[in-house]
Amino acid sequence: MERIFGRPIVTQEEMRARIKELGKQITSDYTGKDLVLVGVLKGAYAFYADLARAIRIPVRVDFIVVTSYSKAKTSGKVKMVTELTEDIEGKDVLLVEDIVDSGLTVRYLVKTLAKRKPRTIKVCTLLSKPERRTIDVAIDYVGFKIPNQYVVGYGLDYEQKYRNLPYLAVLDKVGDQE
Repeated sequence: MERIFGRPIVTQEEMRARIKELGKQITSDYTGKDLVLVGVLKGAYAFYADLARAIRIPVRVDFIVVTSYSKAKTSGKVKMVTELTEDIEGKDVLLVEDIVDSGLTVRYLVKTLAKRKPRTIKVCTLLSKPERRTIDVAIDYVGFKIPNQYVVGYGLDYEQKYRNLPYLAVLDKVGDQE
C-alpha cells in the first residue's frame, strides 16, 4: 500500500486565519474595482475557493490550466493547457497561484495575460519559496514563505496525489509500505 510520510508545515487552522487576512486586504485594495480572480489549476483549487469566499466584494471567477512539471520535476517550460473564458480587457486581474518557486510560471502567466489588456495584474500565492527563485517576479499577496522543501496537500500534489490533505506537509518519502 502506498503511503505518504511527511510532517505538517502549515496547519489547516493557520491557513484559515491567513486566508481570512488576505481576503480582508484584497477586499480593501479592490473595493470599487472590477476584479477577476484567475485561478491556476490544478494546484490552486483549494486556496482559490477559500480565498474567493474570504473576499467581501463582487468578483468574477475564471481558471486556467498550465503545466511545467513532469512527474515531480519541473521541465523548465510552461505550457498553457486551457484559456480564460472571461474577457479581462480593462479589468483588474488577480492571478491566484498555489506556490511560486522559480518564478517561471508566474512570469509566463503575467506576460500572457498582459496581452489581453487588463487594467492591472497582480499575483496572490498561498506559498512562496524565495530560496528557489531564479526569476525576479512581483508577488503582491503571499500566504506563507516556506523553505525549499517539497510540500503536498491543500491542492498541491505529488504525482497527482495528496491534493486532498486539509493541511500542508513536507514530503519526506513516498513508496510502497506495509
